[in-house]
Amino acid sequence: MSQTTSQIEVVSTVSDAAIEVRSLHKSFGTLEVLKGIDFHVDRGEVVCVIGPSGSGKSTLLRCINLLETPTSGKIWVSGQDLTDPDVDIDAVRRSIGMVFQQFNLFPHLSVLENLTIAQRRVLRRSRSEAEAVARANLERVGLADKMTAYPAQLSGGQQQRAAIARSLAMGPELMLFDEPTSALDPELVGDVLEVMRALAAEGMTMMVVTHEMSFAREVADRVVFMDDGIIVEEGRPEAVLGAPQHARTRDFLARVLNPGHRASPFASDPAAS
Repeated sequence: MSQTTSQIEVVSTVSDAAIEVRSLHKSFGTLEVLKGIDFHVDRGEVVCVIGPSGSGKSTLLRCINLLETPTSGKIWVSGQDLTDPDVDIDAVRRSIGMVFQQFNLFPHLSVLENLTIAQRRVLRRSRSEAEAVARANLERVGLADKMTAYPAQLSGGQQQRAAIARSLAMGPELMLFDEPTSALDPELVGDVLEVMRALAAEGMTMMVVTHEMSFAREVADRVVFMDDGIIVEEGRPEAVLGAPQHARTRDFLARVLNPGHRASPFASDPAAS
């Protein structure tokens, strides 16, 4: 049976995107966290997802590599349907780098060993090849002089940069960042964001859940604002951050940029835009 025009358009759209999410729902018991998300990230695009705590941002990110199983909906990564029961999810995950709030480095291994263990066990690289890749990526994040150090000997910012290098050593096609600077002291944030800026400049596809509005403004191709499990507003950074159209977006940004701001009584009303 030949495909209809609409079917061909759907296949083309999915295959052109690095990430495609359609009608995604996620519930934890009776709590519905994601309420029908339609979302995409194009190849080479940097998308920053912002919003208040509990809005579903991190759950969306975790669904994209099936760290959380969607309740319903579809997710494609590089054209592969992650919700297909026959998909090789481990193979798909090898193309996705994930950086968490916490660094999750093995404390008993050196920085170099933290970067080589997955390469050797998952990608089956030789020790010499894995170490060469590890050294190149530690150089990339400014930690070439910390290869023999252990995580406890590093600052929080250095540990996060090591975690980014560990993900990069696997050769991912895209990177997911879940508030990578939220656990850092303010003076350590800059070096991590600089590494992320460099990755964006290299053309890495990136989805970043962040509360760093200056990073989103400077680096993102598109900003997505989530609240209460839905996407409220999205667009170019200068539009969403500079001239938001929705009252909920305006109120959120006012509170983030001015912590003393008092919430509008109409901010939760989707019609108040």
